Amino acid sequence: MDVVARPLDALNKARNKRVLVELKGGKQYIGNLISFDIHINTVLENAEEREGGEVKRQLGTVFIRGDTITIISPQ
Repeated sequence: MDVVARPLDALNKARNKRVLVELKGGKQYIGNLISFDIHINTVLENAEEREGGEVKRQLGTVFIRGDTITIISPQ
């Protein structure tokens, strides 16, 4: 079993994998986690915006400010 010692370790394990990112206000984005920094500013590729569980639009590459993120979950 892999032990995650620090929060950024969990994000490193999810790099280049599909993740769900939920923002304050409830917006959701799903895409491949490409990179992030210590502020959890995040870049997703092949991203799509979801609303009510359904795809609202395809976005491609997106940058998401870390201070707007409430959840990052590997899919």
